[in-house]
Amino acid sequence: MNTHAGEFDYKDARRYKHTRIGIWDLYEERRTRIRASPTLKMCAQIIQSTPLLVRMFKDVLSIRRCSVLLPAYFVVQVLISLIPAVSLWYSGQLLRLVETAMETRTVDTTVLVHFAAARLICTVAMRFLEYSLARITPPLRLYIKHFHTERMFHSAVRLDLPEFQTLSQTTALQNLEYDLPSVLIWETIQSLTDIAVIFIRLLSQLSVLSTVMWKQQDGLLLVVLSALQYILPWANTGKAVVRSLVWAATTTNEDFVHMQGLKRLAARLLHRQELVAGNLREHISARFREASQRIGHDAVNFPDLEECRSFRDCLSISFILQETMYVLPQIVFTLCIVKNPMKTPLSLASLIWITHAFDPSGDIDLLSFKTLSLADNVFRICEVYEIENIQNKVVDGTEPFPENQQSLANGISVEFRDVSFQYPGWDRCVLRNVSFKIEAGQLCVVVGVNGSGKSTILKLISRIYDPTEGTILVDGRDIKAFRLADLRAAMSILFQDYSEFPLSVRNNIGLGNPALAHDDDKVREAARLGGAEEFIDELPHGFDTYLDRPVYDYHGNLPEGTTTLFGYPIDSPPWDPTGDAHVSVNSNLQISGGQAQRLAISRTLMRSLVPDTESSAGMLLFDEPSSSLDPTAEYGALPCLFERLRKLRGNKTMIFSTHRFGNLTKHADLILWVFEEGTHDELMKKGGEYARIWNLQAKSFI
Repeated sequence: MNTHAGEFDYKDARRYKHTRIGIWDLYEERRTRIRASPTLKMCAQIIQSTPLLVRMFKDVLSIRRCSVLLPAYFVVQVLISLIPAVSLWYSGQLLRLVETAMETRTVDTTVLVHFAAARLICTVAMRFLEYSLARITPPLRLYIKHFHTERMFHSAVRLDLPEFQTLSQTTALQNLEYDLPSVLIWETIQSLTDIAVIFIRLLSQLSVLSTVMWKQQDGLLLVVLSALQYILPWANTGKAVVRSLVWAATTTNEDFVHMQGLKRLAARLLHRQELVAGNLREHISARFREASQRIGHDAVNFPDLEECRSFRDCLSISFILQETMYVLPQIVFTLCIVKNPMKTPLSLASLIWITHAFDPSGDIDLLSFKTLSLADNVFRICEVYEIENIQNKVVDGTEPFPENQQSLANGISVEFRDVSFQYPGWDRCVLRNVSFKIEAGQLCVVVGVNGSGKSTILKLISRIYDPTEGTILVDGRDIKAFRLADLRAAMSILFQDYSEFPLSVRNNIGLGNPALAHDDDKVREAARLGGAEEFIDELPHGFDTYLDRPVYDYHGNLPEGTTTLFGYPIDSPPWDPTGDAHVSVNSNLQISGGQAQRLAISRTLMRSLVPDTESSAGMLLFDEPSSSLDPTAEYGALPCLFERLRKLRGNKTMIFSTHRFGNLTKHADLILWVFEEGTHDELMKKGGEYARIWNLQAKSFI
């Protein structure tokens, strides 16, 4: 059976076993007869990731202050792990003291005082070490988080659009906003340290117990049996940890899928308006009830059904062995009494001491959890580091552009020669064998219906994408030869799918020309030219207003009835990124689509129309600049905006894409009706598709 690399071919019955659980179909990788426990498998995965972990520690040690704090953190943790063994040793001395007292009927006060002082020193030392750890950990975590947050940001921000789209579903990129990659690094260091500390603590305690009990009657056997009752079950742990195996579950039950869709319809604000206006409440309630009755109690998600299935392991061999190991020390103790009744008090003391002194169940559980967590973190850290090595799909050129910065004032020419383009994952070409030329300084309007490739032309000119076939020339030279930063600095672009940055309005506009982002006069001028100044002045904080404030507010309990905090409505996020306090998401400030587009236009004008800057653009690209404007704004403000742009552009090249005909096309030096070329008068005389659509749109206003 042929499959692609990385594909989960659940239809391969030789490799995957199918189990029906209620309405769910579970596919599990078939197990071989001799199968290592999942815990051991996870340990093997961790060992295989040693080079990655070594690289991670080298990175952390390269942080100036961490080169001292991290070794200190390890030393303190190791010392803390040894204290229980030292205490255990002196507890053993107490047991010998009891043995001596039983035989001689006297107590050695020197040994007793020595024991008491040693236990006191251990207690004080533990407190001091815990205090030291508490002082070291927060700054160490802070430095590591800051270092890797900055590193991850630089790795992500350099990605071009095609590569970013490919990686947009990865965990590393999704969690960048919440600094989770840097948290992963710290959690991995903690997990590794904890695992090492647990092993040191267990081995040191076991060594002390073996040494102390060596001379006791069957004492060593009691130690071994007491240890095995915890160690053997851990070695077989993992059967219930389904996610450590290769598996997948799905459901094809149409009623359940329909129920889930109805739940989203009822729960999301996005759909509430149509739900209420369409009077759909009774209808969807009835449909939900009918679907639920047809399925019955199986109408739940897979984890709930899987939990019921997991109880089948309660009578497994490992479970029975684990229970048997709990009673073996008592059986041995009973045999000791039968064999030598005179030693009964001492044997009883030994058994009680071992039971209470050596109880590693908490450490074993923690070790299993830390191993699982570490294996998962190592996989996710691998994703983080791989981002640094990813090569962008749009390859940077080597030649500067332009050779003479002053030449941008006269515009930039662009030519397409037999250009075809197909978006990744699409089964058809958006553009096929397209050829045209726009001379420097021309006003060109690209006209066509939705989906005809107008926006794609602008994205190819700015090298957001590279053509699938053909060549694009800029000022007569292959566009791929130029440095991307130079090429894009020479252009100013407004895309149809623009967005508002999660920054202040001032920065939303100022980033159109980073060199002048802090010049308030230039920012205000760009806002005025883009028609956004008036509504910005009416915002709560004017140009300093955040449309989407990207910072959480944290709070504890608030007075009953509190609805606002620090001037913002209180809202809860889908999850708490800290887990330590209540988190409030500051609701977005809603502006109209037309206002948002004027803001984007102002950002575009920041580079292209602000004079006397070395970074002024030589080509201005506007993709559907009226798509979000209401009819009043389009009829009144837009012609004024177009007229203003025409006058302010000077001799620069200007390219508009639009599906609306009007004033702009009449003034165009070149119209590209995808794909007819000519002026407005020339295309009207041809009587082709351009003329037909023009006449259709004109009838709407007659």
